[in-house]
Amino acid sequence: MASTFFTAFDLPNSLDLKHHHHHHQIRLNSRKRTKKPPSFYCNSSKSPPKSQPPDLSEEPKKQNPSLADQLQTLSTTILSDTPQKPTQLLTKPKSIWVNPTKPRPSVLNLQRQQRTSYSYNPQIRDLKLFSKKLNECENNKDAFLKILEEIPHPPTRENALLVLNSLKPWEKTVLFFNWLKTQDSFPMETIFYNVTMKSLRFGRQFKLIEDLAVEMIDNGVPLDNITYSTIITCAKRSNLFDKAVEWFERMYKTGLMPDEVTYSAVLDVYSKLGKAEEVMSLYERGRASGWTPDAIVFAVLAKMFGEAGDYDGIRYVLQEMKSLGVKPNLVVFNTLLEAMGRAGKPGLARSLFEEMVAAGVSPDAKTLTSLVKIYGKARWARDALDLWQRMKSNGWPMDFILYNTLLSMCADLGLQEEAEKLFDDMKGSENCKPDSWSYTAMLNIYGSGGNVEKAMTLFDQMSKENVAINVMGCTCLIQCLGRAKRIDDLVMVFETSLKKGIRPDDRLCGCLLSVVSYCESGDDLDKVIGCLDEANPRLVSFVKLLEEKKVGFEKVKEEFKEILNSTEVEARRPFCNCLIDICRKRNLDERAHELLYLGTMYGLYPGLHTKTPEEWRLNVRSLSVGAAHTAFEEWVGSLSEMVNRNEPLPELLSASAGAGTHKYSQGLANAFESHVMKLSAPFRQGEEKPGVFVASREDIVSWVRSKV
Repeated sequence: MASTFFTAFDLPNSLDLKHHHHHHQIRLNSRKRTKKPPSFYCNSSKSPPKSQPPDLSEEPKKQNPSLADQLQTLSTTILSDTPQKPTQLLTKPKSIWVNPTKPRPSVLNLQRQQRTSYSYNPQIRDLKLFSKKLNECENNKDAFLKILEEIPHPPTRENALLVLNSLKPWEKTVLFFNWLKTQDSFPMETIFYNVTMKSLRFGRQFKLIEDLAVEMIDNGVPLDNITYSTIITCAKRSNLFDKAVEWFERMYKTGLMPDEVTYSAVLDVYSKLGKAEEVMSLYERGRASGWTPDAIVFAVLAKMFGEAGDYDGIRYVLQEMKSLGVKPNLVVFNTLLEAMGRAGKPGLARSLFEEMVAAGVSPDAKTLTSLVKIYGKARWARDALDLWQRMKSNGWPMDFILYNTLLSMCADLGLQEEAEKLFDDMKGSENCKPDSWSYTAMLNIYGSGGNVEKAMTLFDQMSKENVAINVMGCTCLIQCLGRAKRIDDLVMVFETSLKKGIRPDDRLCGCLLSVVSYCESGDDLDKVIGCLDEANPRLVSFVKLLEEKKVGFEKVKEEFKEILNSTEVEARRPFCNCLIDICRKRNLDERAHELLYLGTMYGLYPGLHTKTPEEWRLNVRSLSVGAAHTAFEEWVGSLSEMVNRNEPLPELLSASAGAGTHKYSQGLANAFESHVMKLSAPFRQGEEKPGVFVASREDIVSWVRSKV
């Protein structure tokens, strides 16, 4: 008989635990049976007692503990590497008061700095040939200086600039610049430093650029807009964003106003630092100075808002471009499309794409890949396939990434026939032959559809064509073979993959654990456990520990926490689901309830319970069949206890098992409905939403009292 799991719905509002979806306290009786069955208390305000308390009936009522006492055991519910919540991005900066009686000072120079014009040099042919000779010589100081002795004309200011501009490797630019300084033929002006810095920027040599800038300051050589722009953009390309900000602030302190090129670069720097308020403040102050941003600036803003999924910010960018008459180029369109995808706006992304095509801007492979990803995420199969047909008819560019994205989308949506056509297209193309990821997508499609023969044929084909299988393809194939109960083939694929250098990851281990959960006892089960033991022996040891009746809850809790801490975050919940399924399969119902409690305590099931004044809901869509059954039993037991204590219930109670949107997905609804009927619980599947089981308060109360 499983333990009863009580869920308290009145968690004190004063206790706010960040980064934790649920904080649970547990009260467990000893493993030995007493007359009264052991009970779990979830989300309760009661403090956690010892693992072997006295009889509950004899225990006096205790007052709620203080906040400090409740937080004392918080460390026992924390797992390592918990993902942090992203910082909320603000689309508008804080207001800045401006004296209306004084004109607002300009923050940038609206005129770009004019570049130095060159007069005709009759010696240009000889100097170009000499520069070519310098570029082709060995990249060492001695060889370079030896050729410098052959310079055809004396190094005048114009001749030196021409040669300096013609040198490609940054190392040779520095050598020639240092040689010029030793000749002392003319003073080293700002332009010589600027040309040298630009060559260094191409090689991302920020330290050398910064040294040259300090040398200019020490020698009294003025730094102009081009100098600062080069320093800032090199720092940006080198991901030294703090250095870029430092030099931008130093520029203002000297009284030099940045031009629009420098200003745009700094906007991008602040964006990459995640300083949205500073970006918007700079942008609006620049606009107030009469600045008209170009398409590059709007691409920066769109990328910043897109990465935050801020649709209001994206809309602001579009409105600004429209009001200023700035026509987006391909880069801006691609950035906006990616931003629409992150903001979850497939309809607007489609409209933007049509606007782009209508404006005569031809999409590239990056554009089409972004759009396919958006359609796939929104499960817009028809739009994605229509887009593919347009690609073929219009001759739009397609690359590996685009093909594989289309194949992955077909795998997600269960479009086997369409995927096979795509795969054949790849085979027939000259530049985009199927690679390992292409085969993996097809294995995923066949595996999800249960098409074992085609999956195995494809696996053999990969071996013949020397296409390396990756761990994802191995996982898809093992999952398919496990469902088909072809255990010998499963073992063969696993052993072959190990020989080819595949290192089992947590997803592959979870797949093997899943096969163990529904595999019948006998030789087949031993074979699968043998594979799992090679991949993750600690998991096998924990499964065996769950079967030990003498092992107490605290030991299970300790081992389970260590396993979760050594597991990737995205694989923790599948592990817990499979372990609960294994316990249910082996009639270890009490262990299943313990694991569900631990999984909930460690935040593996966020949103398992939702509550409004009108409705309480149990959400089991992210649970496996066994875990969903266990959670429903706990919930129903909790409701029964509340009825027996005459505690108030809402008008409506519901359980959501999901309907399954994947073509091959069976969902939880059928299995969940069978379990509801088995328990004779008064929940019935609603007519409006498939996969949602509802019961009224009166139904629950009547059912509980009829059982008594």
